[in-house]
Amino acid sequence: MSGAGTIRYKVAEAARLAGVSASTLRLWETQGLVVPERSATGHRQYTDADLARLKRISWFRAERGLNPAAIREALEAEDPNDDTSPAASSESNPDLQVGRKLRSLRHAAGKTLEQVASDVGIVASVLSTLERTSQGVSVAVLHNLAEYFGTTVSSLSGEEEPEVRALVRAGEWRNWPRTTPGVTVQLLAEGKNQMDCHRFVLAPGASSEGAYRHDGEEFVYVLSGRVEFILDSDQFYDLHPGDSLYFESRRRHAWSNRHDGETVLLWVNTPPTF
Repeated sequence: MSGAGTIRYKVAEAARLAGVSASTLRLWETQGLVVPERSATGHRQYTDADLARLKRISWFRAERGLNPAAIREALEAEDPNDDTSPAASSESNPDLQVGRKLRSLRHAAGKTLEQVASDVGIVASVLSTLERTSQGVSVAVLHNLAEYFGTTVSSLSGEEEPEVRALVRAGEWRNWPRTTPGVTVQLLAEGKNQMDCHRFVLAPGASSEGAYRHDGEEFVYVLSGRVEFILDSDQFYDLHPGDSLYFESRRRHAWSNRHDGETVLLWVNTPPTF
């Protein structure tokens, strides 16, 4: 949403321009109605597009008496050519494609935010934020959502795009959209293949934040750092550089970076079910 020359407003300024209180803006954020950018120091920053959205939220609340869930649905149903529309924004920003695809899948299934969130075990505001920003969920939650809609995380992340490279040079890896804080996934092989071949870069403390499972088999090789894998909730594997682990993907697995710096993994899934 941001770009060179974009005006950004602090909470107090945005609240005044939108005709509401600062506390109301924070409440709307917790409800997933608006997700402002953050400065390098963590302060909220609202753009003109955010202000337009805030005014629509205020109108829906005051003039139509809608609750937060109904407001989210009303905003999603608005003109897709509107600059504040999540769909319009995601078309111009590939990093938003995960949320756009999940939103399309939910609509195709005729499900509300509340229904899907309840089925998957998360709160609706988290799902709303994910659909609009493609951010804010763990790898485990993202995988559970993909499984819920009968797809894979790799597919949601655009890994099966038709134009692919046969040769991927060192350092020229294409990144997945950054859906999970601290987890960078880079493609070592592009296209619709029989294997998902990834380079995972885990920031200190990064983890799957829960266990997940799926069809297939997978192989993990530690290039640097240290990672812990937990299989079936009771088998613990502490892996160091040069160590590898091979397991059936249907076993519940969770992982976390146990290094005080980055941990880098070579990770292969077959068939491509991650």
